[in-house]
Amino acid sequence: MAITKVLVASLVLSLLVLDLVQPLQTNQVTSNSLTDAAVGKPIDCGGACAGRCKLSSRPNLCKRACGTCCARCQCVPPGTSGNLEACPCYATMTTHNNQRKCP
Repeated sequence: MAITKVLVASLVLSLLVLDLVQPLQTNQVTSNSLTDAAVGKPIDCGGACAGRCKLSSRPNLCKRACGTCCARCQCVPPGTSGNLEACPCYATMTTHNNQRKCP
């Protein structure tokens, strides 16, 4: 009976530790990518924009706009859409008609 209690307690403790470690790893990846841009390391705008625009209905237009935004801001939000909070400069750029410039 004591062995079962120790086994259950260790299982619960290990699940708790894994639950705490996962957000730390996610934050570390995000902070590293932002640090690279802040330090001045140039990012691969072509690769970042290709990933951002891969599901676009007009990929050439998307890549051109994304490339302009990336060159100015030195960052591209992760994923194919949304996530604009990861790159505030990218999110605030607008066209002459006050529409969002960056895809």
